[in-house]
Amino acid sequence: MNLLETFEFLSYVVTVVGLPFAIIVYLLDQRKERRNEDEEIFQRLSDEYREFLKLVLDNADLQLLRRDGAKQDLSEEQKERRLAIFGILISLFERAYLLVYEEAMDKQTRRLWQSWEDYMREWVRRADFRDALPGLCEGEDEDFTRYIKTLAEEERGARR
Repeated sequence: MNLLETFEFLSYVVTVVGLPFAIIVYLLDQRKERRNEDEEIFQRLSDEYREFLKLVLDNADLQLLRRDGAKQDLSEEQKERRLAIFGILISLFERAYLLVYEEAMDKQTRRLWQSWEDYMREWVRRADFRDALPGLCEGEDEDFTRYIKTLAEEERGARR
């Protein structure tokens, strides 16, 4: 075999073996990068929820951490603060919905989304949050609005 035939043979080997291998490595790297991006998004959203909970703690007089809502009558100023806090929360939920939720989720995405659905269910169990929901959802994404209202109805039905 002369040098030209050797190079031609090696080019065939690269084409048959190397190119598919490079494509597979590229696709695996893309999948890993996508997973890292998803987890980074989830982490940022989790950080925002943690900041939201700090806001709730700073407004402890509103008793927003009680599952059944405030037992006492709230002043107009307290009602206004509660509504503003609910607005921040619904905005956070919508952002999570838009960034994480998909109709057909893989196992990893489903795992990430499940914690957000749990947070949403926890809040829609509260009568004061459910009562404020129609006003809070005005101007929000239609799919998100439909989703959270469905959760609210499910939780309302589960409480009966």
